[in-house]
Amino acid sequence: MANNTPKSLRQSVLYSIYVRCHTAEGTFRAVIPDLDRIRDLGCDIIWFMPIHPIGVEGKKGSLGCPYANRDYRTVNPAYGTMEDFRALVDAIHERGMLCMIDVVYNHTSPDSTLSKEHPEFFYHDENGNFGNKVGDWADVIDLDYSNRDLWAYQIGSLKMWARIVDGFRCDVASLVPLAFWEEARAAVEEVHPGFIWLAESIHGGFNLYCREHGFAAIPDSMLYRAFDMEYEYDIREVFDAYLEGKAPLSAYTALLTYQDAVLPDNHIKLRYLENHDLPRIASIIKDPVRMENFLAMLYFLKGTTLLYAGQEWQDAHQPSLFEQEVITRDEMKDLTPLLRRLAGYKKDHLSEEDYFTAQGYDREEIAVCRRSDGKKVKYGIFCLQGKEGTVLIDLPDGSYRNEYDGGTVTVRDGKLTAGGRPVYIG
Repeated sequence: MANNTPKSLRQSVLYSIYVRCHTAEGTFRAVIPDLDRIRDLGCDIIWFMPIHPIGVEGKKGSLGCPYANRDYRTVNPAYGTMEDFRALVDAIHERGMLCMIDVVYNHTSPDSTLSKEHPEFFYHDENGNFGNKVGDWADVIDLDYSNRDLWAYQIGSLKMWARIVDGFRCDVASLVPLAFWEEARAAVEEVHPGFIWLAESIHGGFNLYCREHGFAAIPDSMLYRAFDMEYEYDIREVFDAYLEGKAPLSAYTALLTYQDAVLPDNHIKLRYLENHDLPRIASIIKDPVRMENFLAMLYFLKGTTLLYAGQEWQDAHQPSLFEQEVITRDEMKDLTPLLRRLAGYKKDHLSEEDYFTAQGYDREEIAVCRRSDGKKVKYGIFCLQGKEGTVLIDLPDGSYRNEYDGGTVTVRDGKLTAGGRPVYIG
């Protein structure tokens, strides 16, 4: 585990923005008027999806994918200038928030600055041509980290950006050598102490695919040596199977408990219901009471909470990576009061020192999550079908305040009956 990872990051709420789709203007400066609203959601950190120029050669859609990076050291002119970006970062800092940017270090666009100036930095196939190891990523070519000169260039780029922003979200970090990330972290720390590193770690199924096809992918347990936070893709496949009715709730809750048992003491997982690579959760969960329960559980889980811009309005459309599809802000579906309240509970009642266990009641479809810092025990009871049910709970009989809504819940004979809405005790 990275020895200087602060557990306090577990208490943070991270907000993800795709500049192209966040406003009709699709620019850096157009985001600034929205910062107060984002802060008032309870957000501490803003993460911008890639802000760099996008490749033209082999591009997907009419505008291309931001993950087909054409130049690591400049910004996408469609978003504005470097001065515009610095103004946006300054505005974020003025509001007491931190700023993270996406770095895409496994690959570039075929027409990138590096491919023209340093073709030796790239992977070549058996015919000597640029290529990539993942077949459906047709708009990118892979970098080759066996070339140490590439390391120096990439670390120089990271140090440049670390003088401006506060953290990196590293795209498919599992496919870049761990030794590179460790060296990069140490170099950046000298420029910006306390810098935040978030790894897009990969699904278990993708890891197996990589191994089957003969190229390395770093497992979660090792990535933590260089990163503070990781995606929860290690268990996401089971969560998705639960949503699809193909796995019991207890399978997912058992994995939540397992994570806390086997990962390092100061590990931090990024917790989300959706992100830019996943379907919008509002396209799956349409009942408002069920949505309340899933969101209340999300904020109760141990780790950093992620909101993907548009989630607060229950936007059901997943924006294309390749076009400008501005998020829909439907005030009739606005979850801001709820999200603000959940963030307040997370920060005021839950501890960064908590250990965590969870149990799933399959027949009732109720998840019971327990957190304790050794002094105080907190329970979260979530009716994921929005229906009443009774669960066992290790509390003395009596009445307890439901911190979720200010009501009262009763424990009798070691059992608690939840009425369908979330319950927070403690």
